[in-house]
Amino acid sequence: MDKRNYEAFYIVPSSLNDGEVQDVANHFKEIVEKNGGDVESAAKWDKRKLAYEINGHRDGNYVLMKFSAPATVPNELNRLMRINDSVIRHRIDKLEN
Repeated sequence: MDKRNYEAFYIVPSSLNDGEVQDVANHFKEIVEKNGGDVESAAKWDKRKLAYEINGHRDGNYVLMKFSAPATVPNELNRLMRINDSVIRHRIDKLEN
């Protein structure tokens, strides 16, 4: 199966402590790995003020995950991030090699 490189960028509530943010990051990392992908990095950036309020949130913790995976994985990851209450916003981009 052909793997492509992706970058998932998502924001979790600032009310979560570092351990809880890491739990969310580990959860999405496991999803990628269980579906045949490899995670290069999954790093919490820092807490930042959002450009505008989203669902009552004025700031959030930013997380960036770089991974390679079959083309079906980003779709599944996107679906799960959309229904996860711990994700305020997310974006998954395909990277050029």
